[in-house]
Amino acid sequence: MILFQNKKTWVLISLLAVSQMAFATDEGCWADFFEQAQYAGKHIRITGPATLENLDQVNGENWNRRIHSIKVGSRAKVTVFQNPRFETPLTKMANNTYFMHSWGITEQDIKEDAELIFNENAAIHTLGDFGFNNKIRSLKVDCIQ
Repeated sequence: MILFQNKKTWVLISLLAVSQMAFATDEGCWADFFEQAQYAGKHIRITGPATLENLDQVNGENWNRRIHSIKVGSRAKVTVFQNPRFETPLTKMANNTYFMHSWGITEQDIKEDAELIFNENAAIHTLGDFGFNNKIRSLKVDCIQ
């Protein structure tokens, strides 16, 4: 039983309640990245929201082109990119629609070649199924409600 003797006690309890609510909404907003297929080998957990323009120094290690499998939390969406800084390999071509159309390339083709999106609770045993082994060089972990 809590007795409210003064306003300071009320403020303290209110702040604790707010911080617990914030923690509860962030729960599940993470992704685990593994260096081998089937969630084997070394792994790192990235808690979202997070935007990593490159993977050269993640928790003191180089994870550039090293990720082979992924597990996504219950409140996360993960986007992985083939190039650093979230660039697509055909970015310049996408800026010239005439050139794109003359080659029969669509914007969707460019995105599919350069990024993958995994929704909440995804479990990717091997990125080889998507032709993405040894290709991830930047990533985003977004929190969803």
